[in-house]
Amino acid sequence: MNRTTGSFTPIPPRGNNEKIRRARKGLLYFFAMLIPLSILSYVLVSKQTPMSVLLLMWSPALASIFARLMMREGTSDISLRFGGRRFFKSLPFVLLFPIFIGLVSYGTAWATGLVEFVAPDTFIKAPPAVIFTGLLLAQMVAGTAIGIITSFGEELGWRGYMLTRLIDARIPAPMLTSGIIWGLWHLPVLFMGLYYSGPNLALSALLFMVSCTSMSYIIGRVRMTTGSLWPAVLLHACWNAVIQDVFDAFSQGSNALLWTGESGVLVASALFIAAVLLSRKTMNVRQLY
Repeated sequence: MNRTTGSFTPIPPRGNNEKIRRARKGLLYFFAMLIPLSILSYVLVSKQTPMSVLLLMWSPALASIFARLMMREGTSDISLRFGGRRFFKSLPFVLLFPIFIGLVSYGTAWATGLVEFVAPDTFIKAPPAVIFTGLLLAQMVAGTAIGIITSFGEELGWRGYMLTRLIDARIPAPMLTSGIIWGLWHLPVLFMGLYYSGPNLALSALLFMVSCTSMSYIIGRVRMTTGSLWPAVLLHACWNAVIQDVFDAFSQGSNALLWTGESGVLVASALFIAAVLLSRKTMNVRQLY
C-alpha cells in the first residue's frame, strides 16, 4: 500500500520479475565483454592494424553472443529469417530514407553554397549530376549488399540484443538510452581524428551524438515494428553506403564537415526532426518470431 496516497501499488507478476532480472544480468554480461573488446579494437584502429575496423564493428555482435552463451539463451528473438510480409513492406523506407535525408540536408548545403557540389574523380565521363545519380543507385543496391558484412555485426549486438534487453529490464527510455550508448561507443574514433570531425571537435561530438541518437531511434523503431533484425541491418548498411560513399564524396569545401556528414549541423538537424516526427506515430511492436 502506498502510504502517501493510500492507494494500492500493483505488484508485478513473479514471471515479470524473473524476466527483468534475466535481462539485467544479460546486459551485465554484454557490457562486460563489449567494453574491453571495444577498447582493444580502438587501440588496434589507432595503430591502423589490418582488420581492426572490422573487429570494432563486430564487437557488439561478439558481446551479444557471449551474453547469450552465459545466459543459455537461444536465438529465436533475433529473428534471422529473411523475408516475410513485414520485411518487404519495410524495404521502401529502408532504402529511400537515407536518400531522403541526404537530399534534404546535403541538398540544402549545396543549394545555399555552404558546401560545394563537386564530382569525385571517376572513370565515368559525364556531367556531375549524372555521375551522382548513377553512383547513388549503385550504392543503394550494391553498396548496401556489401555493407551488410559490417552493419550486421553492429545490429546483432545493438538492436538484436542490447535494445530488447533494455526494454525487458525496464530501463527508463530504452530507445533513447540505446541511442546514447551507441553514440558514445563511436566517439573515441572521432576523437582520434579517424571519423567525422569538423573544425570544432566539441561541436562535432555534440552533433554526432544528436545524429547517432536520432538514427538509433529510427533503426530501433524499424527493428521493433517489423519484429525482424534484417530491416535494421539493411537500413544501417544503406545509410553508410549512400551517405558516406555518395553524398560525402560529392561534398567539398573548408566547412563541409561543419554542415554535412554525421557530425554536421544539417544532417544532425534532419535526423533529429525525422526522429521526432516518427515518434509521434504509434509504434506497433511486432511479436518476435
